[in-house]
Amino acid sequence: MSPEWPPPLNPINKIPDMESRVNDAFDSFFQHATGHTPYPFQRNLAISEDFPEVIKIPTGMGKTDAVILGWLWRRRFDPRYEIRLHTPRRLVYCLPMRVLVEQTRDKTKQWLERLGILAASPGDDSTVAGFAEGNTGDGRRIAVTVLMGGEEREWWDIYPERDTIIIGTQDMLISRALNRGYGMNRYRWPTHFGLLNNDCLWVMDEVQLMGRGLATTTQLQAFRHRLGTMGSLPARSVWMSATLEERWLSTVDFDPGTNITQTLTLGQGDRDEPLIQSRIHARKILEQVKIGAEDLKGLAGEILDKHQRGARTLVIVNTVRRASDLHKAISKREPDAKLILIHSRFRPPDRQGVVRELLEEPGPEGTIIISTQVVEAGVDVSAKVLFTELAPWPSLVQRLGRCNRAGEYDDARVYWIDVPTDKKYTALPYTPEELDRSREVLLGLEGQSVGPEHLPDLKQKIIHEQVVREKDVIELFDTTPDLAGNDLDISRFIREADDTDVQVFWRNLPEEGPGGENPEPRPHRDEICAVPIGEIRDLVRKGEDAWIWDTLDGQWIRARTDSIYSGITLMLRAKSGHYTPAGGWDIRSKKAVPVIQREDDSVDVDYSSNESAISDWMSIAEHTDQVCGVMTTILDALGLEDRWRTSLLEGARWHDAGKAHRSFQALLKKEALEEFDDPPAAKAPQNAWKGRLPIRPEEEEGRRKHFRHELASGIAALQNGRDDLVAYLAAAHHGKVRLSIRSMPDERRPPDQNVRFARGIWDGDVISETDLGGGVTLPQTTIDLSFMDLGHGANGASWLARTLELRDRPDIG
Repeated sequence: MSPEWPPPLNPINKIPDMESRVNDAFDSFFQHATGHTPYPFQRNLAISEDFPEVIKIPTGMGKTDAVILGWLWRRRFDPRYEIRLHTPRRLVYCLPMRVLVEQTRDKTKQWLERLGILAASPGDDSTVAGFAEGNTGDGRRIAVTVLMGGEEREWWDIYPERDTIIIGTQDMLISRALNRGYGMNRYRWPTHFGLLNNDCLWVMDEVQLMGRGLATTTQLQAFRHRLGTMGSLPARSVWMSATLEERWLSTVDFDPGTNITQTLTLGQGDRDEPLIQSRIHARKILEQVKIGAEDLKGLAGEILDKHQRGARTLVIVNTVRRASDLHKAISKREPDAKLILIHSRFRPPDRQGVVRELLEEPGPEGTIIISTQVVEAGVDVSAKVLFTELAPWPSLVQRLGRCNRAGEYDDARVYWIDVPTDKKYTALPYTPEELDRSREVLLGLEGQSVGPEHLPDLKQKIIHEQVVREKDVIELFDTTPDLAGNDLDISRFIREADDTDVQVFWRNLPEEGPGGENPEPRPHRDEICAVPIGEIRDLVRKGEDAWIWDTLDGQWIRARTDSIYSGITLMLRAKSGHYTPAGGWDIRSKKAVPVIQREDDSVDVDYSSNESAISDWMSIAEHTDQVCGVMTTILDALGLEDRWRTSLLEGARWHDAGKAHRSFQALLKKEALEEFDDPPAAKAPQNAWKGRLPIRPEEEEGRRKHFRHELASGIAALQNGRDDLVAYLAAAHHGKVRLSIRSMPDERRPPDQNVRFARGIWDGDVISETDLGGGVTLPQTTIDLSFMDLGHGANGASWLARTLELRDRPDIG
């Protein structure tokens, strides 16, 4: 580790009464963050020797506070050196629903702000202040990052050495941990894959809602342990829910009996707390609604009849379609109460507005909220009257926790709506067996209170039908699409087939679509709405316009039904409709969709493109010295072994050697390059680069479509005696050249058909002698593409054989 982190042993470790001092210090920390003292279980989590793997605490008790502030305390504030040393630097908070992400983010930011440790952005270099000043082991602030798809304004992944809190849905987080990140540039997949499988504490919240994703998280934890990870600390996992059973975590490679060493539950000290007592003993009487789930008009009348002025009525149904239809049925009656619809299919700004209204205190006429399962977890809302459709028992426990949450009412009521189970489709998204079992329990509780103390401890069986295996994870390491341009489908490891989403956004487009010299910018996350994959395929099948981004050609192309897969982002015409700000996604809506205006409508630049080379003029040596300086800073903070330090610094030194290739220099305007006094250039101002028009063979010699300078860098490194790891690091730094070297179908071919070629590099290309900085010179090198052949050649093992050996080396992880 670096001299700065972890800090020297604090004298508090050497004095008597250590436990009391740590308890008092944590209580002060927690009070500053939240405004109240911690419950005993929250304190125990923070000050214990290690994090528990399982947390089973009733709803509304503060699990989120305990985990996030517990990690922060252990990573930065705990006076015990060894605790800080063994706490992962990244907290990854995984939620099953999108609506929960912003609320969790806002609470977390509020806590960090009160402590004086919140960073304005991932790259914020300002030092801590307030309570944190003098009380934390590191003077740098901590950023809170949300992963929800769409383009990020700032990249958290270029600061791997910094402590950070990452909050996202299971779709966004698990897909990244499987190296197929949804809603992001495919060439950044490996970066997120590495960062989310090393030096992390994963927290899975409300696991009863995760479906197939739950088994994937346990399998990934097993593979991290078995295959090894890179860095000072391995990744660890915590699963939590009010109804969690350890057997839910049992999968083919993960044995709870072996891997679960500590479970956190309420102790007697917690149960004696007055606030917890009021929650546990909260009274709410159960009654069945005599109207069937299919009678929306009748349900609307029943809800309005049972609603109480000045109070909140919460109605939870099982699908987005039913929530929308019930909302419309109640709206037609023009109720005096404020009527709110919330589900998972809103754009972020619209969803934030809905959540804000939901959390507001009801006015004189009261509030009626129509919701799906999104309020089951993490939404701190309490209703005097609750209506709920029949659901699996763990979900019902969560829903019941949203009624009279703190015991503030004496006359709270819960009304349950039966759902027919005679046909499988009527029970969706659940199974008839799950609903039948819940119905039996509810009938036995009719007329009784269903507060936490009165609920039976019903054991719920979870069957994991689709489980990711070690072979799958190893295959997913290669991010190269197949010859047809397709990727391995991971959706079956994240959610059930009928709960699979794509992301869409809307733009005002000319009739001919979004093509041309200035392509439509890619979406910002505020524009994104998650929608069912089946509904989008139906729209495209019926001839509706939709476009997807072609990462190879850097342009929008028309989507086909067979090109739409889980996690992909599609652009729709705003005039086509299918969305309203108040109702969210609605495939039946024909109203034009209001387009969210971006602050910056320039075409996005990502680090896989040549446009990432836009900056002030810099020579290859100057830029490489700068990169090596940044790498040194990162390595000092991470404290990796010297052998990895050497390889990483060498990889950085060689990463842009290929920019000396004439095809890269040909991307620059000749007159601009002539004015640069230290060629070859690695970076240049925007006006120095040639346009992005398709490159035609008759254009000037040297400029080649699909040219990748980093392939030239990797091959040149090998040819000049650098080892396989250094060559791979140089070649893979943009994410486009990794395990295999493959030519593109439409790239420019050499005149001689017998000459090998790939990614704009031709066998026999000559790279002139170039200064790489740091006293390292690339000698004149004739590129030898025999490495792309299979088997062993004159230069030894092929590129594929070398990279596969690196992938499978146990010491690399």
